[in-house]
Amino acid sequence: MLSDRRTNHLRQRRPQRVPEIMSVYRDKARGRYVFEFDARIDGQRVRARKILPKTWSRTQAETFGERERARLYNHVRNGHRAAHTIDDAVSKYLDYRCPELKSGRAAAAELAQVHWAFSGKPLTALDEVCREIARDGREDKPNRRPLAAATIRNRIRYLTAACRYAWKFHGMGETDPAARVSVPEVRNERHIYATRAEMLKLARACRNRTVRAIIRIAFYSGMRRGEILRAEPRAGLFVLETTKNGMPRRVPIHPRIRCCLSIYPITISVSTIVKHWMIAREATGLTHLHFHDIRHSAASEMINADIDLYTVGSVLGHRDPRSTQRYAHLATQTLATAVDRIGRRK
Repeated sequence: MLSDRRTNHLRQRRPQRVPEIMSVYRDKARGRYVFEFDARIDGQRVRARKILPKTWSRTQAETFGERERARLYNHVRNGHRAAHTIDDAVSKYLDYRCPELKSGRAAAAELAQVHWAFSGKPLTALDEVCREIARDGREDKPNRRPLAAATIRNRIRYLTAACRYAWKFHGMGETDPAARVSVPEVRNERHIYATRAEMLKLARACRNRTVRAIIRIAFYSGMRRGEILRAEPRAGLFVLETTKNGMPRRVPIHPRIRCCLSIYPITISVSTIVKHWMIAREATGLTHLHFHDIRHSAASEMINADIDLYTVGSVLGHRDPRSTQRYAHLATQTLATAVDRIGRRK
């Protein structure tokens, strides 16, 4: 039996064991769960901290914590594993992020279309994969015409979003894999506008009373078709709790469409609107007009009334000022007036 002195000596020489700390907690300031890990694995100190997506529940956060803990142990004990693949990143995006997005189904469908390009490729090759997607999309093939520039751009954007999400929230890769990706620019704005007379001509040609009112509302509010269907007329405003850019919006109700409010709540389907719109186009000879052109026509009317682009963008619900720049060419008179005032005395 060892003496107390000998026992104390051995205790002093024995290396201190660092206890494993693995926690998932809610950061109230950020409104998100946070994963933290601190342990000594085979003599190596390993620390990790990740801020998790805002929409995750505690169960999702804890599940991620357990998986990440296992990944960190495997990473140290088995050496550096094979590089993360784009397949891994897309799988995480489809499992965790897409269900939270309004465009989740569209994202999944577009990612499936480019699986051939990224299958088995490492995350570090994302920029090369995106260049290949762009090159292939522009080709004229025997069984397929070249893809629209907007389609190519959207597919690249979905893929880069998936990889950036996996890097940011699932620890895939050391740096942002999308940093070197160049997204093709698209210049496909339509500059076709309906006059008030043409709008009324279309509305009168509609056999369906509700569709007739919807056409007038689109012209006098600048709302998108889906927004018109979801809007709630309240105290002189069209109230939109959800919009394309994710922000709520309030659109003043024009006096000339107050008589149209009786159609709310709107119960007809989008297909019914499309059907009667197409019939009205044929009847009036205005077959070049799309329904969305009526929204652009609202912007045209405001600009021709000397309303500034910033205000027009606010009415239309543009989050990015660049979206409103498509109407800048209509504001020539306003620009001329502004230039004419340079150097004038007040």
